[in-house]
Amino acid sequence: MEWKDRITIDPEKRGGKPCIRGSRMTVYDVLEYLASDMSEEEILRDFPDLTREDILACLAFAADRERKLVSIPQS
Repeated sequence: MEWKDRITIDPEKRGGKPCIRGSRMTVYDVLEYLASDMSEEEILRDFPDLTREDILACLAFAADRERKLVSIPQS
C-alpha cells in the first residue's frame, strides 16, 4: 500500500495532522477507532466517505512512521 497517494498533510487543515485524501478525517482518528476495537466494516459504515484502501493507507502510514523512529540505545 502506497500511503502517499491517500494521506495528505496541509498546515491549514487540522493543524497539519496527516489527513485522508484532503478531508478532515485524520490518520489518528482511524487508528484510534481500530485500537478501540471498531471493525473495518463498522468504520466504513459510520464514515461512508472512507474506503478500505483509506484504512490500509492509515496503517501503512503508521508503520512507516514507526520504522523511521530513532532508537535510543540502552546504556
